[in-house]
Amino acid sequence: MFQTPSRTRQARRLRVEMTGAEAKLWAMLRGRRCDGLKFRRHAPTAGAIPDFFCPEIRLAIELDGGVHRLLEYRDAERDARLAKAGFTVLRFGNEAFLGNPAVVLEAIRRHAATVSGR
Repeated sequence: MFQTPSRTRQARRLRVEMTGAEAKLWAMLRGRRCDGLKFRRHAPTAGAIPDFFCPEIRLAIELDGGVHRLLEYRDAERDARLAKAGFTVLRFGNEAFLGNPAVVLEAIRRHAATVSGR
């Protein structure tokens, strides 16, 4: 229902044009590097294209740059669609992530522990 050809094209473009922060987090998540969890990046799901998501624990992760401060209403709409589909959304600023990436990994692990008892 939500996966349209234009959304798929947009997801492909986002994967090619990842920010430095997104590339760094993807290097930490890909290949089940984070506690064996499988993450996807910039893939259409639940009417949105989250930066990263793990279907197994219903978690979406968003890394936000400065432009997101101008478009908070859009982020709220996307978060609501993801929440309606059963996803928890964790948002982090690019600067906060780059300054301390362990905070993001710890938040993922905490969420996984509450959802699946990992």
